[in-house]
Amino acid sequence: MTVSLGTLVIDTEACKGCELCIEACPPRVLRMTDDIVNERGYRYPQLLPGCIACKACTAICPDFVFQVYRYDEPQDDGRPADGQDTDGRPADGQGADGQGGGDQGGGDQATGDGSGA
Repeated sequence: MTVSLGTLVIDTEACKGCELCIEACPPRVLRMTDDIVNERGYRYPQLLPGCIACKACTAICPDFVFQVYRYDEPQDDGRPADGQDTDGRPADGQGADGQGGGDQGGGDQATGDGSGA
């Protein structure tokens, strides 16, 4: 099972798809969408289980699309550590309509002021 120490809120519409955050993420829990794009036509990052709330994504992002929240207690998301749901599908938050998965919330469970600082 994957334990997360924090979570992100990603402003998918502000993202320009530069992918700097993907390489900057130490636990490698960010991945770019494959066929899903924002209103401006850019792919954007999605959060996988295992965020450590290190804020590397906020430090490198030129468009300030990330808000990082650290949990008071580590959260077990109930998913296997390989980032897949129990049925073997990618755990990307995508619904049947192809929407979602861009903003990964959790402000009600997390602490932080939302500034990402």
